Amino acid sequence: MPQDFKTLLASTAYDVEQVLAGALLIRGYDQMTDPMRHAVLNGGKRLRAFLAVHSAAIFDVPKDAALQAAAAIECLHAYSLVHDDLPCMDNDDLRRGQPTVHVKWDDATAVLTGDALQSLAFELLSELLHIEPAFVLQLIQGLARSSGMQGMVLGQAQDIAAETVNTPLTLEQITALQSNKTGALIEWSATAGPIMAGHDIAPLHFYAKSIGLAFQIQDDILDIEGDAKLAGKRLQKDAQAGKATFVSLLGMDQAKTRAQDLVNQACDALSTYGDRAKPMRQVAQFIINRNM
Repeated sequence: MPQDFKTLLASTAYDVEQVLAGALLIRGYDQMTDPMRHAVLNGGKRLRAFLAVHSAAIFDVPKDAALQAAAAIECLHAYSLVHDDLPCMDNDDLRRGQPTVHVKWDDATAVLTGDALQSLAFELLSELLHIEPAFVLQLIQGLARSSGMQGMVLGQAQDIAAETVNTPLTLEQITALQSNKTGALIEWSATAGPIMAGHDIAPLHFYAKSIGLAFQIQDDILDIEGDAKLAGKRLQKDAQAGKATFVSLLGMDQAKTRAQDLVNQACDALSTYGDRAKPMRQVAQFIINRNM
């Protein structure tokens, strides 16, 4: 990973985390604060936030608005992880090397923490400054669609159903599932910039669909080849559950080739933006070269 990108990734994460910490601070302290902080301020790559911030930079969107949109998507993502980790879902004890919320507190607290983070995501978007109200509404509607019954929630339901099917899912079915479960929020993040600026989203939408699929292929690769300590979570869950993955269907070598091809076509889609899209190209390459 180039040093300039490594620095940019870390500095973007820091800036977004300052906004997240501030958003929780100004809302006061109560019994929900600690589990919410644990869920949303416990590290992570902040890739969705990075996409939101640097897609916005292409179009000269004010940085404070970009960071707040990035904080919103991180709240939404954190909510999804808290709920995914519950015993009724994936039943995970670790997230980013730390006890999951239901382990550190209890199931009820975890459900409420996820609920509160989801609400906070939309509250943050509703308070965006320097952005035309019509574009703010478009962001809010888009996040509702991407995270709900047409996006992430549907993908999670499809994933749960895949655990009990008699015949493993096909490549086409897994691609559709992951486009909902993982890809929808990545697409929202990468198109947040042009939406806030009132520009055409088509190039970044194509880019996001490509890297969203590459991201999941790399996750499947890491589930086999990765280090659980680096990942900070349990690995090889899908294999143990007998679920089909990109690796099980394509084979390891072909899965890696497919991920690289997707990243290449994603970067090609950014040609219209020239050097202004350099961070977006770098994060696309990072997605398939990460080790966690």
